[in-house]
Amino acid sequence: MQPRRLAAITQPMWTYHPDLLARPVPRYTSYPTAAQFTDRVGATEMGQRLDALAPDTPISLYVHIPYCHDICWYCGCNTGAANKAQRLTAYVEALEREVALIAARLNGRGRVTRIAFGGGSPNSLPLVDFIRLMQQLLRCFDAHHAELSVELDPRRLDADWIDAMAAMGVDRVNLGVQTFSPHVQTRIGRIQPLDMVERAVERLDKAGVATGFDLMYGLPGQSMDDLSATLDATIRLAPARIALFGYAHMPRLLPRQRRIDASDLPDVAQRFAMAAMGHVALTQAGYRAIGFDHFALPNDGMAFSAAQGRLRRNFQGFTDDPAQILIGMGASAISQFPDLIVQNAKQAGPWRTAIEAGQLATTRGLIRTSEDQRRGRIIEALLCQGEVHLDAADPQPDLDRFEQRGLVERSGNRLWLTAEALPYARSIAACFDAYLELVETRFSHAV
Repeated sequence: MQPRRLAAITQPMWTYHPDLLARPVPRYTSYPTAAQFTDRVGATEMGQRLDALAPDTPISLYVHIPYCHDICWYCGCNTGAANKAQRLTAYVEALEREVALIAARLNGRGRVTRIAFGGGSPNSLPLVDFIRLMQQLLRCFDAHHAELSVELDPRRLDADWIDAMAAMGVDRVNLGVQTFSPHVQTRIGRIQPLDMVERAVERLDKAGVATGFDLMYGLPGQSMDDLSATLDATIRLAPARIALFGYAHMPRLLPRQRRIDASDLPDVAQRFAMAAMGHVALTQAGYRAIGFDHFALPNDGMAFSAAQGRLRRNFQGFTDDPAQILIGMGASAISQFPDLIVQNAKQAGPWRTAIEAGQLATTRGLIRTSEDQRRGRIIEALLCQGEVHLDAADPQPDLDRFEQRGLVERSGNRLWLTAEALPYARSIAACFDAYLELVETRFSHAV
């Protein structure tokens, strides 16, 4: 029997098994996850990897802008208020220094294939400062042919920004939409009228810049009708990519979420129904399902990668980026090498102090052992391709509860997820996680 790839499934026939979703699990944008980072690994290890980089090695750059003009209550990102011009100027100047510092350490080695700006909201910066950063990247790195993507807040996106995106050759922007329902927007502190997003998409399309949307289900006061209306509007606007995330309510870790009324949140059964409805609506509209929470039009690069078994997962989620090395710059930015994951100082002050002293700002991370890399390969394959070949040396966890429900099948050394397994993919992958504790409070629900 041949396995069925998750990316090829277009009609979910999902059965709700609450016991299989009861345990919080990571999103596995890395393995091991950031929960395993330690301050015993940091700048020394980062510097060693930069020094050892072979010439012409493909690398991706991630630039973190940890500021927003308006702080949304649901947000789990490392971001603060962009309410002081001096703060933004100091941050941009330090970023320019960090770009030069990393580039000097590489000394011409490495070929930049992708540059991604995230946050926060990169358009919380004055446009002239964003242009300065882009010019610095192109001045310091071999990056003139790199694919460029930028996360943008539609509430701060005007014609000048859109024209600049086109002029700088930005290939894709991702818009934080979340929901188009006004009463849900009020409950999450993000007022963003539909016509505002419509105008932005129209202008970006005319400028030749592809768009992606971030949407959410499980928001306070959000009904099935609210989600359906948001999906209908999204389908009409036809972004090339869509991420449909389940809202993770963790006010103990994220104090800003305490402004959200937890009694107003959909329960797990409702969240499951929302995820299922979203999958049906988007795939019936012609989108290809990419893993468990992303969707792409058939002519998009991510859809091609999924169909060809080249889909990957990194700190930006599902990606068609083939580079094995990701270098993060900015406060809290994460860098990833085959055997190392490290993070810059989380707060802008300590990060800036290190950079101004001419030092790498990396303060925590982990070295990936051969066992970590083996388990990470399995987890990534299950989430991205829906199948994995297990060698004799690979872990063999107990998957009986998933096999008995028809979610997992085996044939020889091949293990794959069935059509019904999509909402359980993270829970199944978690069985290969050697660090996951029996009772978890650090992660969100799988759906």
